Amino acid sequence: IDDYIPYRAKEILQSYYQILGGEEPLLEPELFKGSNVFYGYYAPGLFDICSTPVSQVYPGVGVHLTLLDTVLNGDFIRKVPVWLTLIFLAFVSCLGSGVVVLGDSLSNKQGILVTSIFFVVILAILILIPYLVFIPGWWLPFVAPLTCYGLSFSVSLLISYETEGKQKKYLKTAFRQYLSPEVIEELIANPDRLKLGGERREISIYFSDLQGFTSISEKLSPEDLTGLLNEYLSEMSDIILQYGGTIDKYEGDAIIAFWNAPTTQENHSFRALEAAVVCQQRLAEMRGKLAIKAGCPMYMRIGLNTGTAVVGNMGSRNRFDYTMLGDAVNLAARLEGLNKQFGTYIMCTKATKEGAEKYGTSLKFRELAEVTVVGKKEAITIFEPMTSMEYEKRKDDIDIFEKGLFAFRDGEFADAISLFTGIASRDPVAEKYIEKCQKLESNPPENWDGIWKSTEK
Repeated sequence: IDDYIPYRAKEILQSYYQILGGEEPLLEPELFKGSNVFYGYYAPGLFDICSTPVSQVYPGVGVHLTLLDTVLNGDFIRKVPVWLTLIFLAFVSCLGSGVVVLGDSLSNKQGILVTSIFFVVILAILILIPYLVFIPGWWLPFVAPLTCYGLSFSVSLLISYETEGKQKKYLKTAFRQYLSPEVIEELIANPDRLKLGGERREISIYFSDLQGFTSISEKLSPEDLTGLLNEYLSEMSDIILQYGGTIDKYEGDAIIAFWNAPTTQENHSFRALEAAVVCQQRLAEMRGKLAIKAGCPMYMRIGLNTGTAVVGNMGSRNRFDYTMLGDAVNLAARLEGLNKQFGTYIMCTKATKEGAEKYGTSLKFRELAEVTVVGKKEAITIFEPMTSMEYEKRKDDIDIFEKGLFAFRDGEFADAISLFTGIASRDPVAEKYIEKCQKLESNPPENWDGIWKSTEK
């Protein structure tokens, strides 16, 4: 109403009587020439007050003023056409679903952040649009677009949550026997990893096998053999998964596993060695019970290596395994079999030992030999890991073994045999070295390099 000129009734009446008395009027009659004049209450105290879209406290006469002004100027509010409103509502509904789809295409944390930002921004724009179109005189529904947007967003979010929940449940059920919980969570966060393809990365590789399992399997019925094997594999697998390992496959009684894939584990060597030692400890605890079922004590040989390999999903488009390939993998398999030649039950390469020491392992290591395995010309240094308690218990024998090992490398086989003989009754490795030294003494090599040459896989 401030756009119109208000006059007091007192001023108009006073001017009227001034004109009748021949005086100069307070208000000139020309001020009202060609004008439409409304008479009404203006002061709030006179109770001619209305609620309008402009204000809750608006003079009633102002409604009539505005109405006449709209009629005279033809400045009417126009509704947005119904067909255009429907298109706008459909577009808004698609926006609500699109925000959810966009969030689902990203990782969990990114998806939540992006979804939240886009939802708030679009909501603000939808609130602003009706005000913007009202300025040139168009009326667009305000509540309907917000309702459509909110409903489409909520429904899409519920569908996404339900779908994602089923996917998570499927992944956890399908892979919990092979992968640690942290690896499963990584796959849930990045499902695109479940496709064909590989990558080259450093991993720690674990190969284990039961000693004399063929003879054990021949004595048992299929049912008893299956029960025995399942009990053994379950216990060993639980430990591997507990230490974050990925189980590649089972081959009969053999377990093949690795660390640092598909998730990154900086201390993968540490994890692999700790898991191997704990597996041996658990088997020792179970040995009495398993011996009753197997008919003889069960011992496990483990080979560990750390090196670069290709890991990824390999196979056909419809069926594939997450597995590993490469020389580092073959070497770990060779070390598992090499235990038989040294009379040991667990051995690792220098790379695995140093990787575990880097991350503060409490395990101790005894150097076994520099050896060449079948299929490789380059010699590697192998070690026997053990707990600190076991190392201290065998320390005197280990010191004697080291002296014998130096004599062996220097080609002083008689001295080596003398040293190894003193501990052979307590150390199977020393006994194997005595056999090796005796063969070398009877057939001395021309150019001795101190390397144990393996001829068996």
